[in-house]
Amino acid sequence: MTFSWQSRDQNLELPWLRWWDNQGNLLQTGWERCLRRATPTQRLAAKLRELNINHDKLV
Repeated sequence: MTFSWQSRDQNLELPWLRWWDNQGNLLQTGWERCLRRATPTQRLAAKLRELNINHDKLV
């Protein structure tokens, strides 16, 4: 099963497409799987990069 929609991300209007398996479970993207395996510090750093925040200047 698939679902698509339009959304704005990083100042770009983009189409999104997500997939579910036969049991109705959302299939994670590669990025989501990567974040699940990441440490809390790595997740924070990734979120700051996503928000265009330079963590080196947060002192």
